[in-house]
Amino acid sequence: MGTRRATRESSLARAISRKTLLLLVVGDVLGAGIYALVGEVASRVGGAIWAAFVLALAMGTAFAYAELVTKYPQAAGAALYVNKAWRNSFLTFLVAFAVMCSGLTSASTLARAFGGDYLAEFVDVPTALVGLLFIAVVALINFRGISESVRLNVVLTSIELTGLLLVVLVGVAAITDGSVEVDPGRVLEFKEGVSVTVALLGGAGLAFFALIGFEDSVNMAEEAVDPARDYPFALFGGLSIAGGVYLMVAIVASMVVPTDRLAASDGPLLEVVAAGPWALPSRLFSAIALCALANGALINMIMASRIVYGMSRERILPDWLGAVHPGRRTPWVAIAGTTAVAMVLIVSGDLGNLADTTVLLLLLVFTAVNIAVLVLRRDPVRHAHFRTPTVIPVIGAIVSVGLMTTKSLETFTRTAILLVIGIVLWAANWWLHGRHVSALDTDQIRIIEGPDLDS
Repeated sequence: MGTRRATRESSLARAISRKTLLLLVVGDVLGAGIYALVGEVASRVGGAIWAAFVLALAMGTAFAYAELVTKYPQAAGAALYVNKAWRNSFLTFLVAFAVMCSGLTSASTLARAFGGDYLAEFVDVPTALVGLLFIAVVALINFRGISESVRLNVVLTSIELTGLLLVVLVGVAAITDGSVEVDPGRVLEFKEGVSVTVALLGGAGLAFFALIGFEDSVNMAEEAVDPARDYPFALFGGLSIAGGVYLMVAIVASMVVPTDRLAASDGPLLEVVAAGPWALPSRLFSAIALCALANGALINMIMASRIVYGMSRERILPDWLGAVHPGRRTPWVAIAGTTAVAMVLIVSGDLGNLADTTVLLLLLVFTAVNIAVLVLRRDPVRHAHFRTPTVIPVIGAIVSVGLMTTKSLETFTRTAILLVIGIVLWAANWWLHGRHVSALDTDQIRIIEGPDLDS
């Protein structure tokens, strides 16, 4: 009890400026998904890849997060907002567990992409086998320590951003040079035999995978200098910058490379670089893309293992999942468990299906967050905060549910199995301990989001 009281009395240092927060949001959103999924999006929407990204950007959930994080400037995220809205421990657990599962499916998606065409530039090995070996190496890095993982993340983030800028530059050179045949009209073409609405929803439902990450930045709210003013600027500014980069990549890719070739490739951006007029070594770009995929997988596996550890530490999940290695000070059982689940996902789904599962899990979370905004309007706070027009979270919830309808039965089945695993663990823990938390408080949820075990 004394520890919890001390936690409430302490506070994190408010040291993150507006510009720094903006860069953090950009870094969160700019990820490896664009390297892997441009071709998959093209297969669903046609040459108008950019339109799918625009629709994904416009779904409105960012406004819900902007209101809630400025209203409750605490490190916790969706689990905190759902808990405040309904005070239901089981619902709060499901949201936290869904976020954790989205990290696993995202990492599995990137592991499959790692074993595709980018790696084929160096060696030809079965995709599933590479994915399994890759996720095992990620687990070892995760086990090594959070400090080492974060330092590696900074380096890999810089590399992946360089790769995206190279794609844009090579694509623009191909368009303006004249030596490469380009088709500007292709960016307005939609998939034949499918209505524009269906094509757009299908493409946006997958393009959304490349845009996730902005929701994680709410966990830095307690460390922002002025979250009520700085967070909306950083959130919308960061999404605009990252979205602008993605749109440029999507447009040049569609103009330079035929849609069917993009759709058939596991390394679609490599096709753009290869089609350009510059003598850019394909192996160099493949290496950059592999670094981006590794970075995304590492971030997601760190997040997933820390959430499992946090829930175990609060006795929401079985105690044994929270075991910490005495030497490395990392949650080795949580890392091993989440890695095992990721391995099963890698061998049981392809690139598109795993990305769809990630999106479906987060759409469930985003639906709850959009509704929570409206529910929490009855909970006034004394400080000024961002307030979104009521219609926007309503649209956000409707769009989230609408995008869910584009997912296959296989995707829903995989999502249900993951959530059932969590429910079984939660129920077993409740049965063994006879302990049911009626409403998780803010401090508990902060721990769930992932402590720094090296501190």
